[in-house]
Amino acid sequence: MTDWGALYARRMKGVMPSDIREKMKLLDRAEIIHLGGGLPDPAIFPYEPLSDASARLWADRARAQTALQYAPSEGYLPLREWIAGYMTRQGTACEADNVIITNGSQQGLDFLAKLLLSPGDKALVEIPSFIGALRAFDAYEPQYLGLPEDSADWNPTDLAGAKFCYVGPDFRNPTGTCMSRKDRLALLDLADDTGMAIIEDGCYEQLRYEGEDIASVAALAAERYGSIERSPVLHTGTFSKTIAPSLRVGWIAGPRDVIRRLVLIKQASDLATSALNQMLLLDVVRDHLDTSTRIARSVYRDRCRSMLDAMEEFMPHGVSWTRPQGGLYVWAELPDGIDGAALAARALLERSVSIISGSAFYPANATNIVPKPNTFRLSFSMIPAAAAREGIERLGGLIREG
Repeated sequence: MTDWGALYARRMKGVMPSDIREKMKLLDRAEIIHLGGGLPDPAIFPYEPLSDASARLWADRARAQTALQYAPSEGYLPLREWIAGYMTRQGTACEADNVIITNGSQQGLDFLAKLLLSPGDKALVEIPSFIGALRAFDAYEPQYLGLPEDSADWNPTDLAGAKFCYVGPDFRNPTGTCMSRKDRLALLDLADDTGMAIIEDGCYEQLRYEGEDIASVAALAAERYGSIERSPVLHTGTFSKTIAPSLRVGWIAGPRDVIRRLVLIKQASDLATSALNQMLLLDVVRDHLDTSTRIARSVYRDRCRSMLDAMEEFMPHGVSWTRPQGGLYVWAELPDGIDGAALAARALLERSVSIISGSAFYPANATNIVPKPNTFRLSFSMIPAAAAREGIERLGGLIREG
């Protein structure tokens, strides 16, 4: 009888399930108030623009044939050209050859880890960090280093040797906090000092609700170095938070040579992203991205305020939390001695409230990282005001019980 456990590659020992994806299995249970997820709200997806784009495509036999055929591994050229124009308008001047289309930005993270990491290489990640990025990197067996949130705590000597630094500077997942312009420039200084690359996850950059926009790390690098070709930054983007996640269309922008090598990885992985999805998406973003983004900002702004108001009312003394100006997340810290994982388990079992334990956002294999077990993540994206208030009241009551 085949012993599959003995046949698995060594890398599988470090591959763990995502706590968030496991919680998604509970979405159909109506009695549960989901405060942890982070999914975009399907009520605001651009149904009519997508339907109209689909009708136009099927009415044109030549376009329909293109949509149903294999796409180039680099991606559908008109979409890559549009993204290059979008990036240029955001301050990162580039062309289509600087862009590769991926199946969501999650595939982009996997490709970048495959491109840059050999077993034992150091990977520098924000602490806490996006669980999806950690799971993508885990398979390539890195040694993690933790990047403190404040650049005043960055010591180039301590952080030297990393192949890359992964950051989500806009409304970080999981904390909801935003990297300042000063810290973004300091990150470029750190890259200069250490020779590492920077992977910038831009998936929430369009979801600012308050305050002034801050230029992306990629844009600041283009300004500093004069060209994307000399930049150390690889920028990942997605339409999942502004249009619809199931289309699975994301991208990586960077120097041409890096993109060419990523195309080779794409060819060995899935050949190409769906031409149909790319063509539909392009038709929608050309005319409706601004509208879809404006709607998302309005809905999520109100929900963020509702959740923060409920926390002010119901969270007991000793609990602290972030107050995001954008994105989808609130990060909470419990008094010392209260374990976030135990709280998450009790909240689901005893109060029918789903949250994500903060421990899920720390890498297991790290040299300078001390996880905070007394933390948890909330998301307001799918929670109307009344449900958020009820869920937070239940959670606050459970914390008071101890």
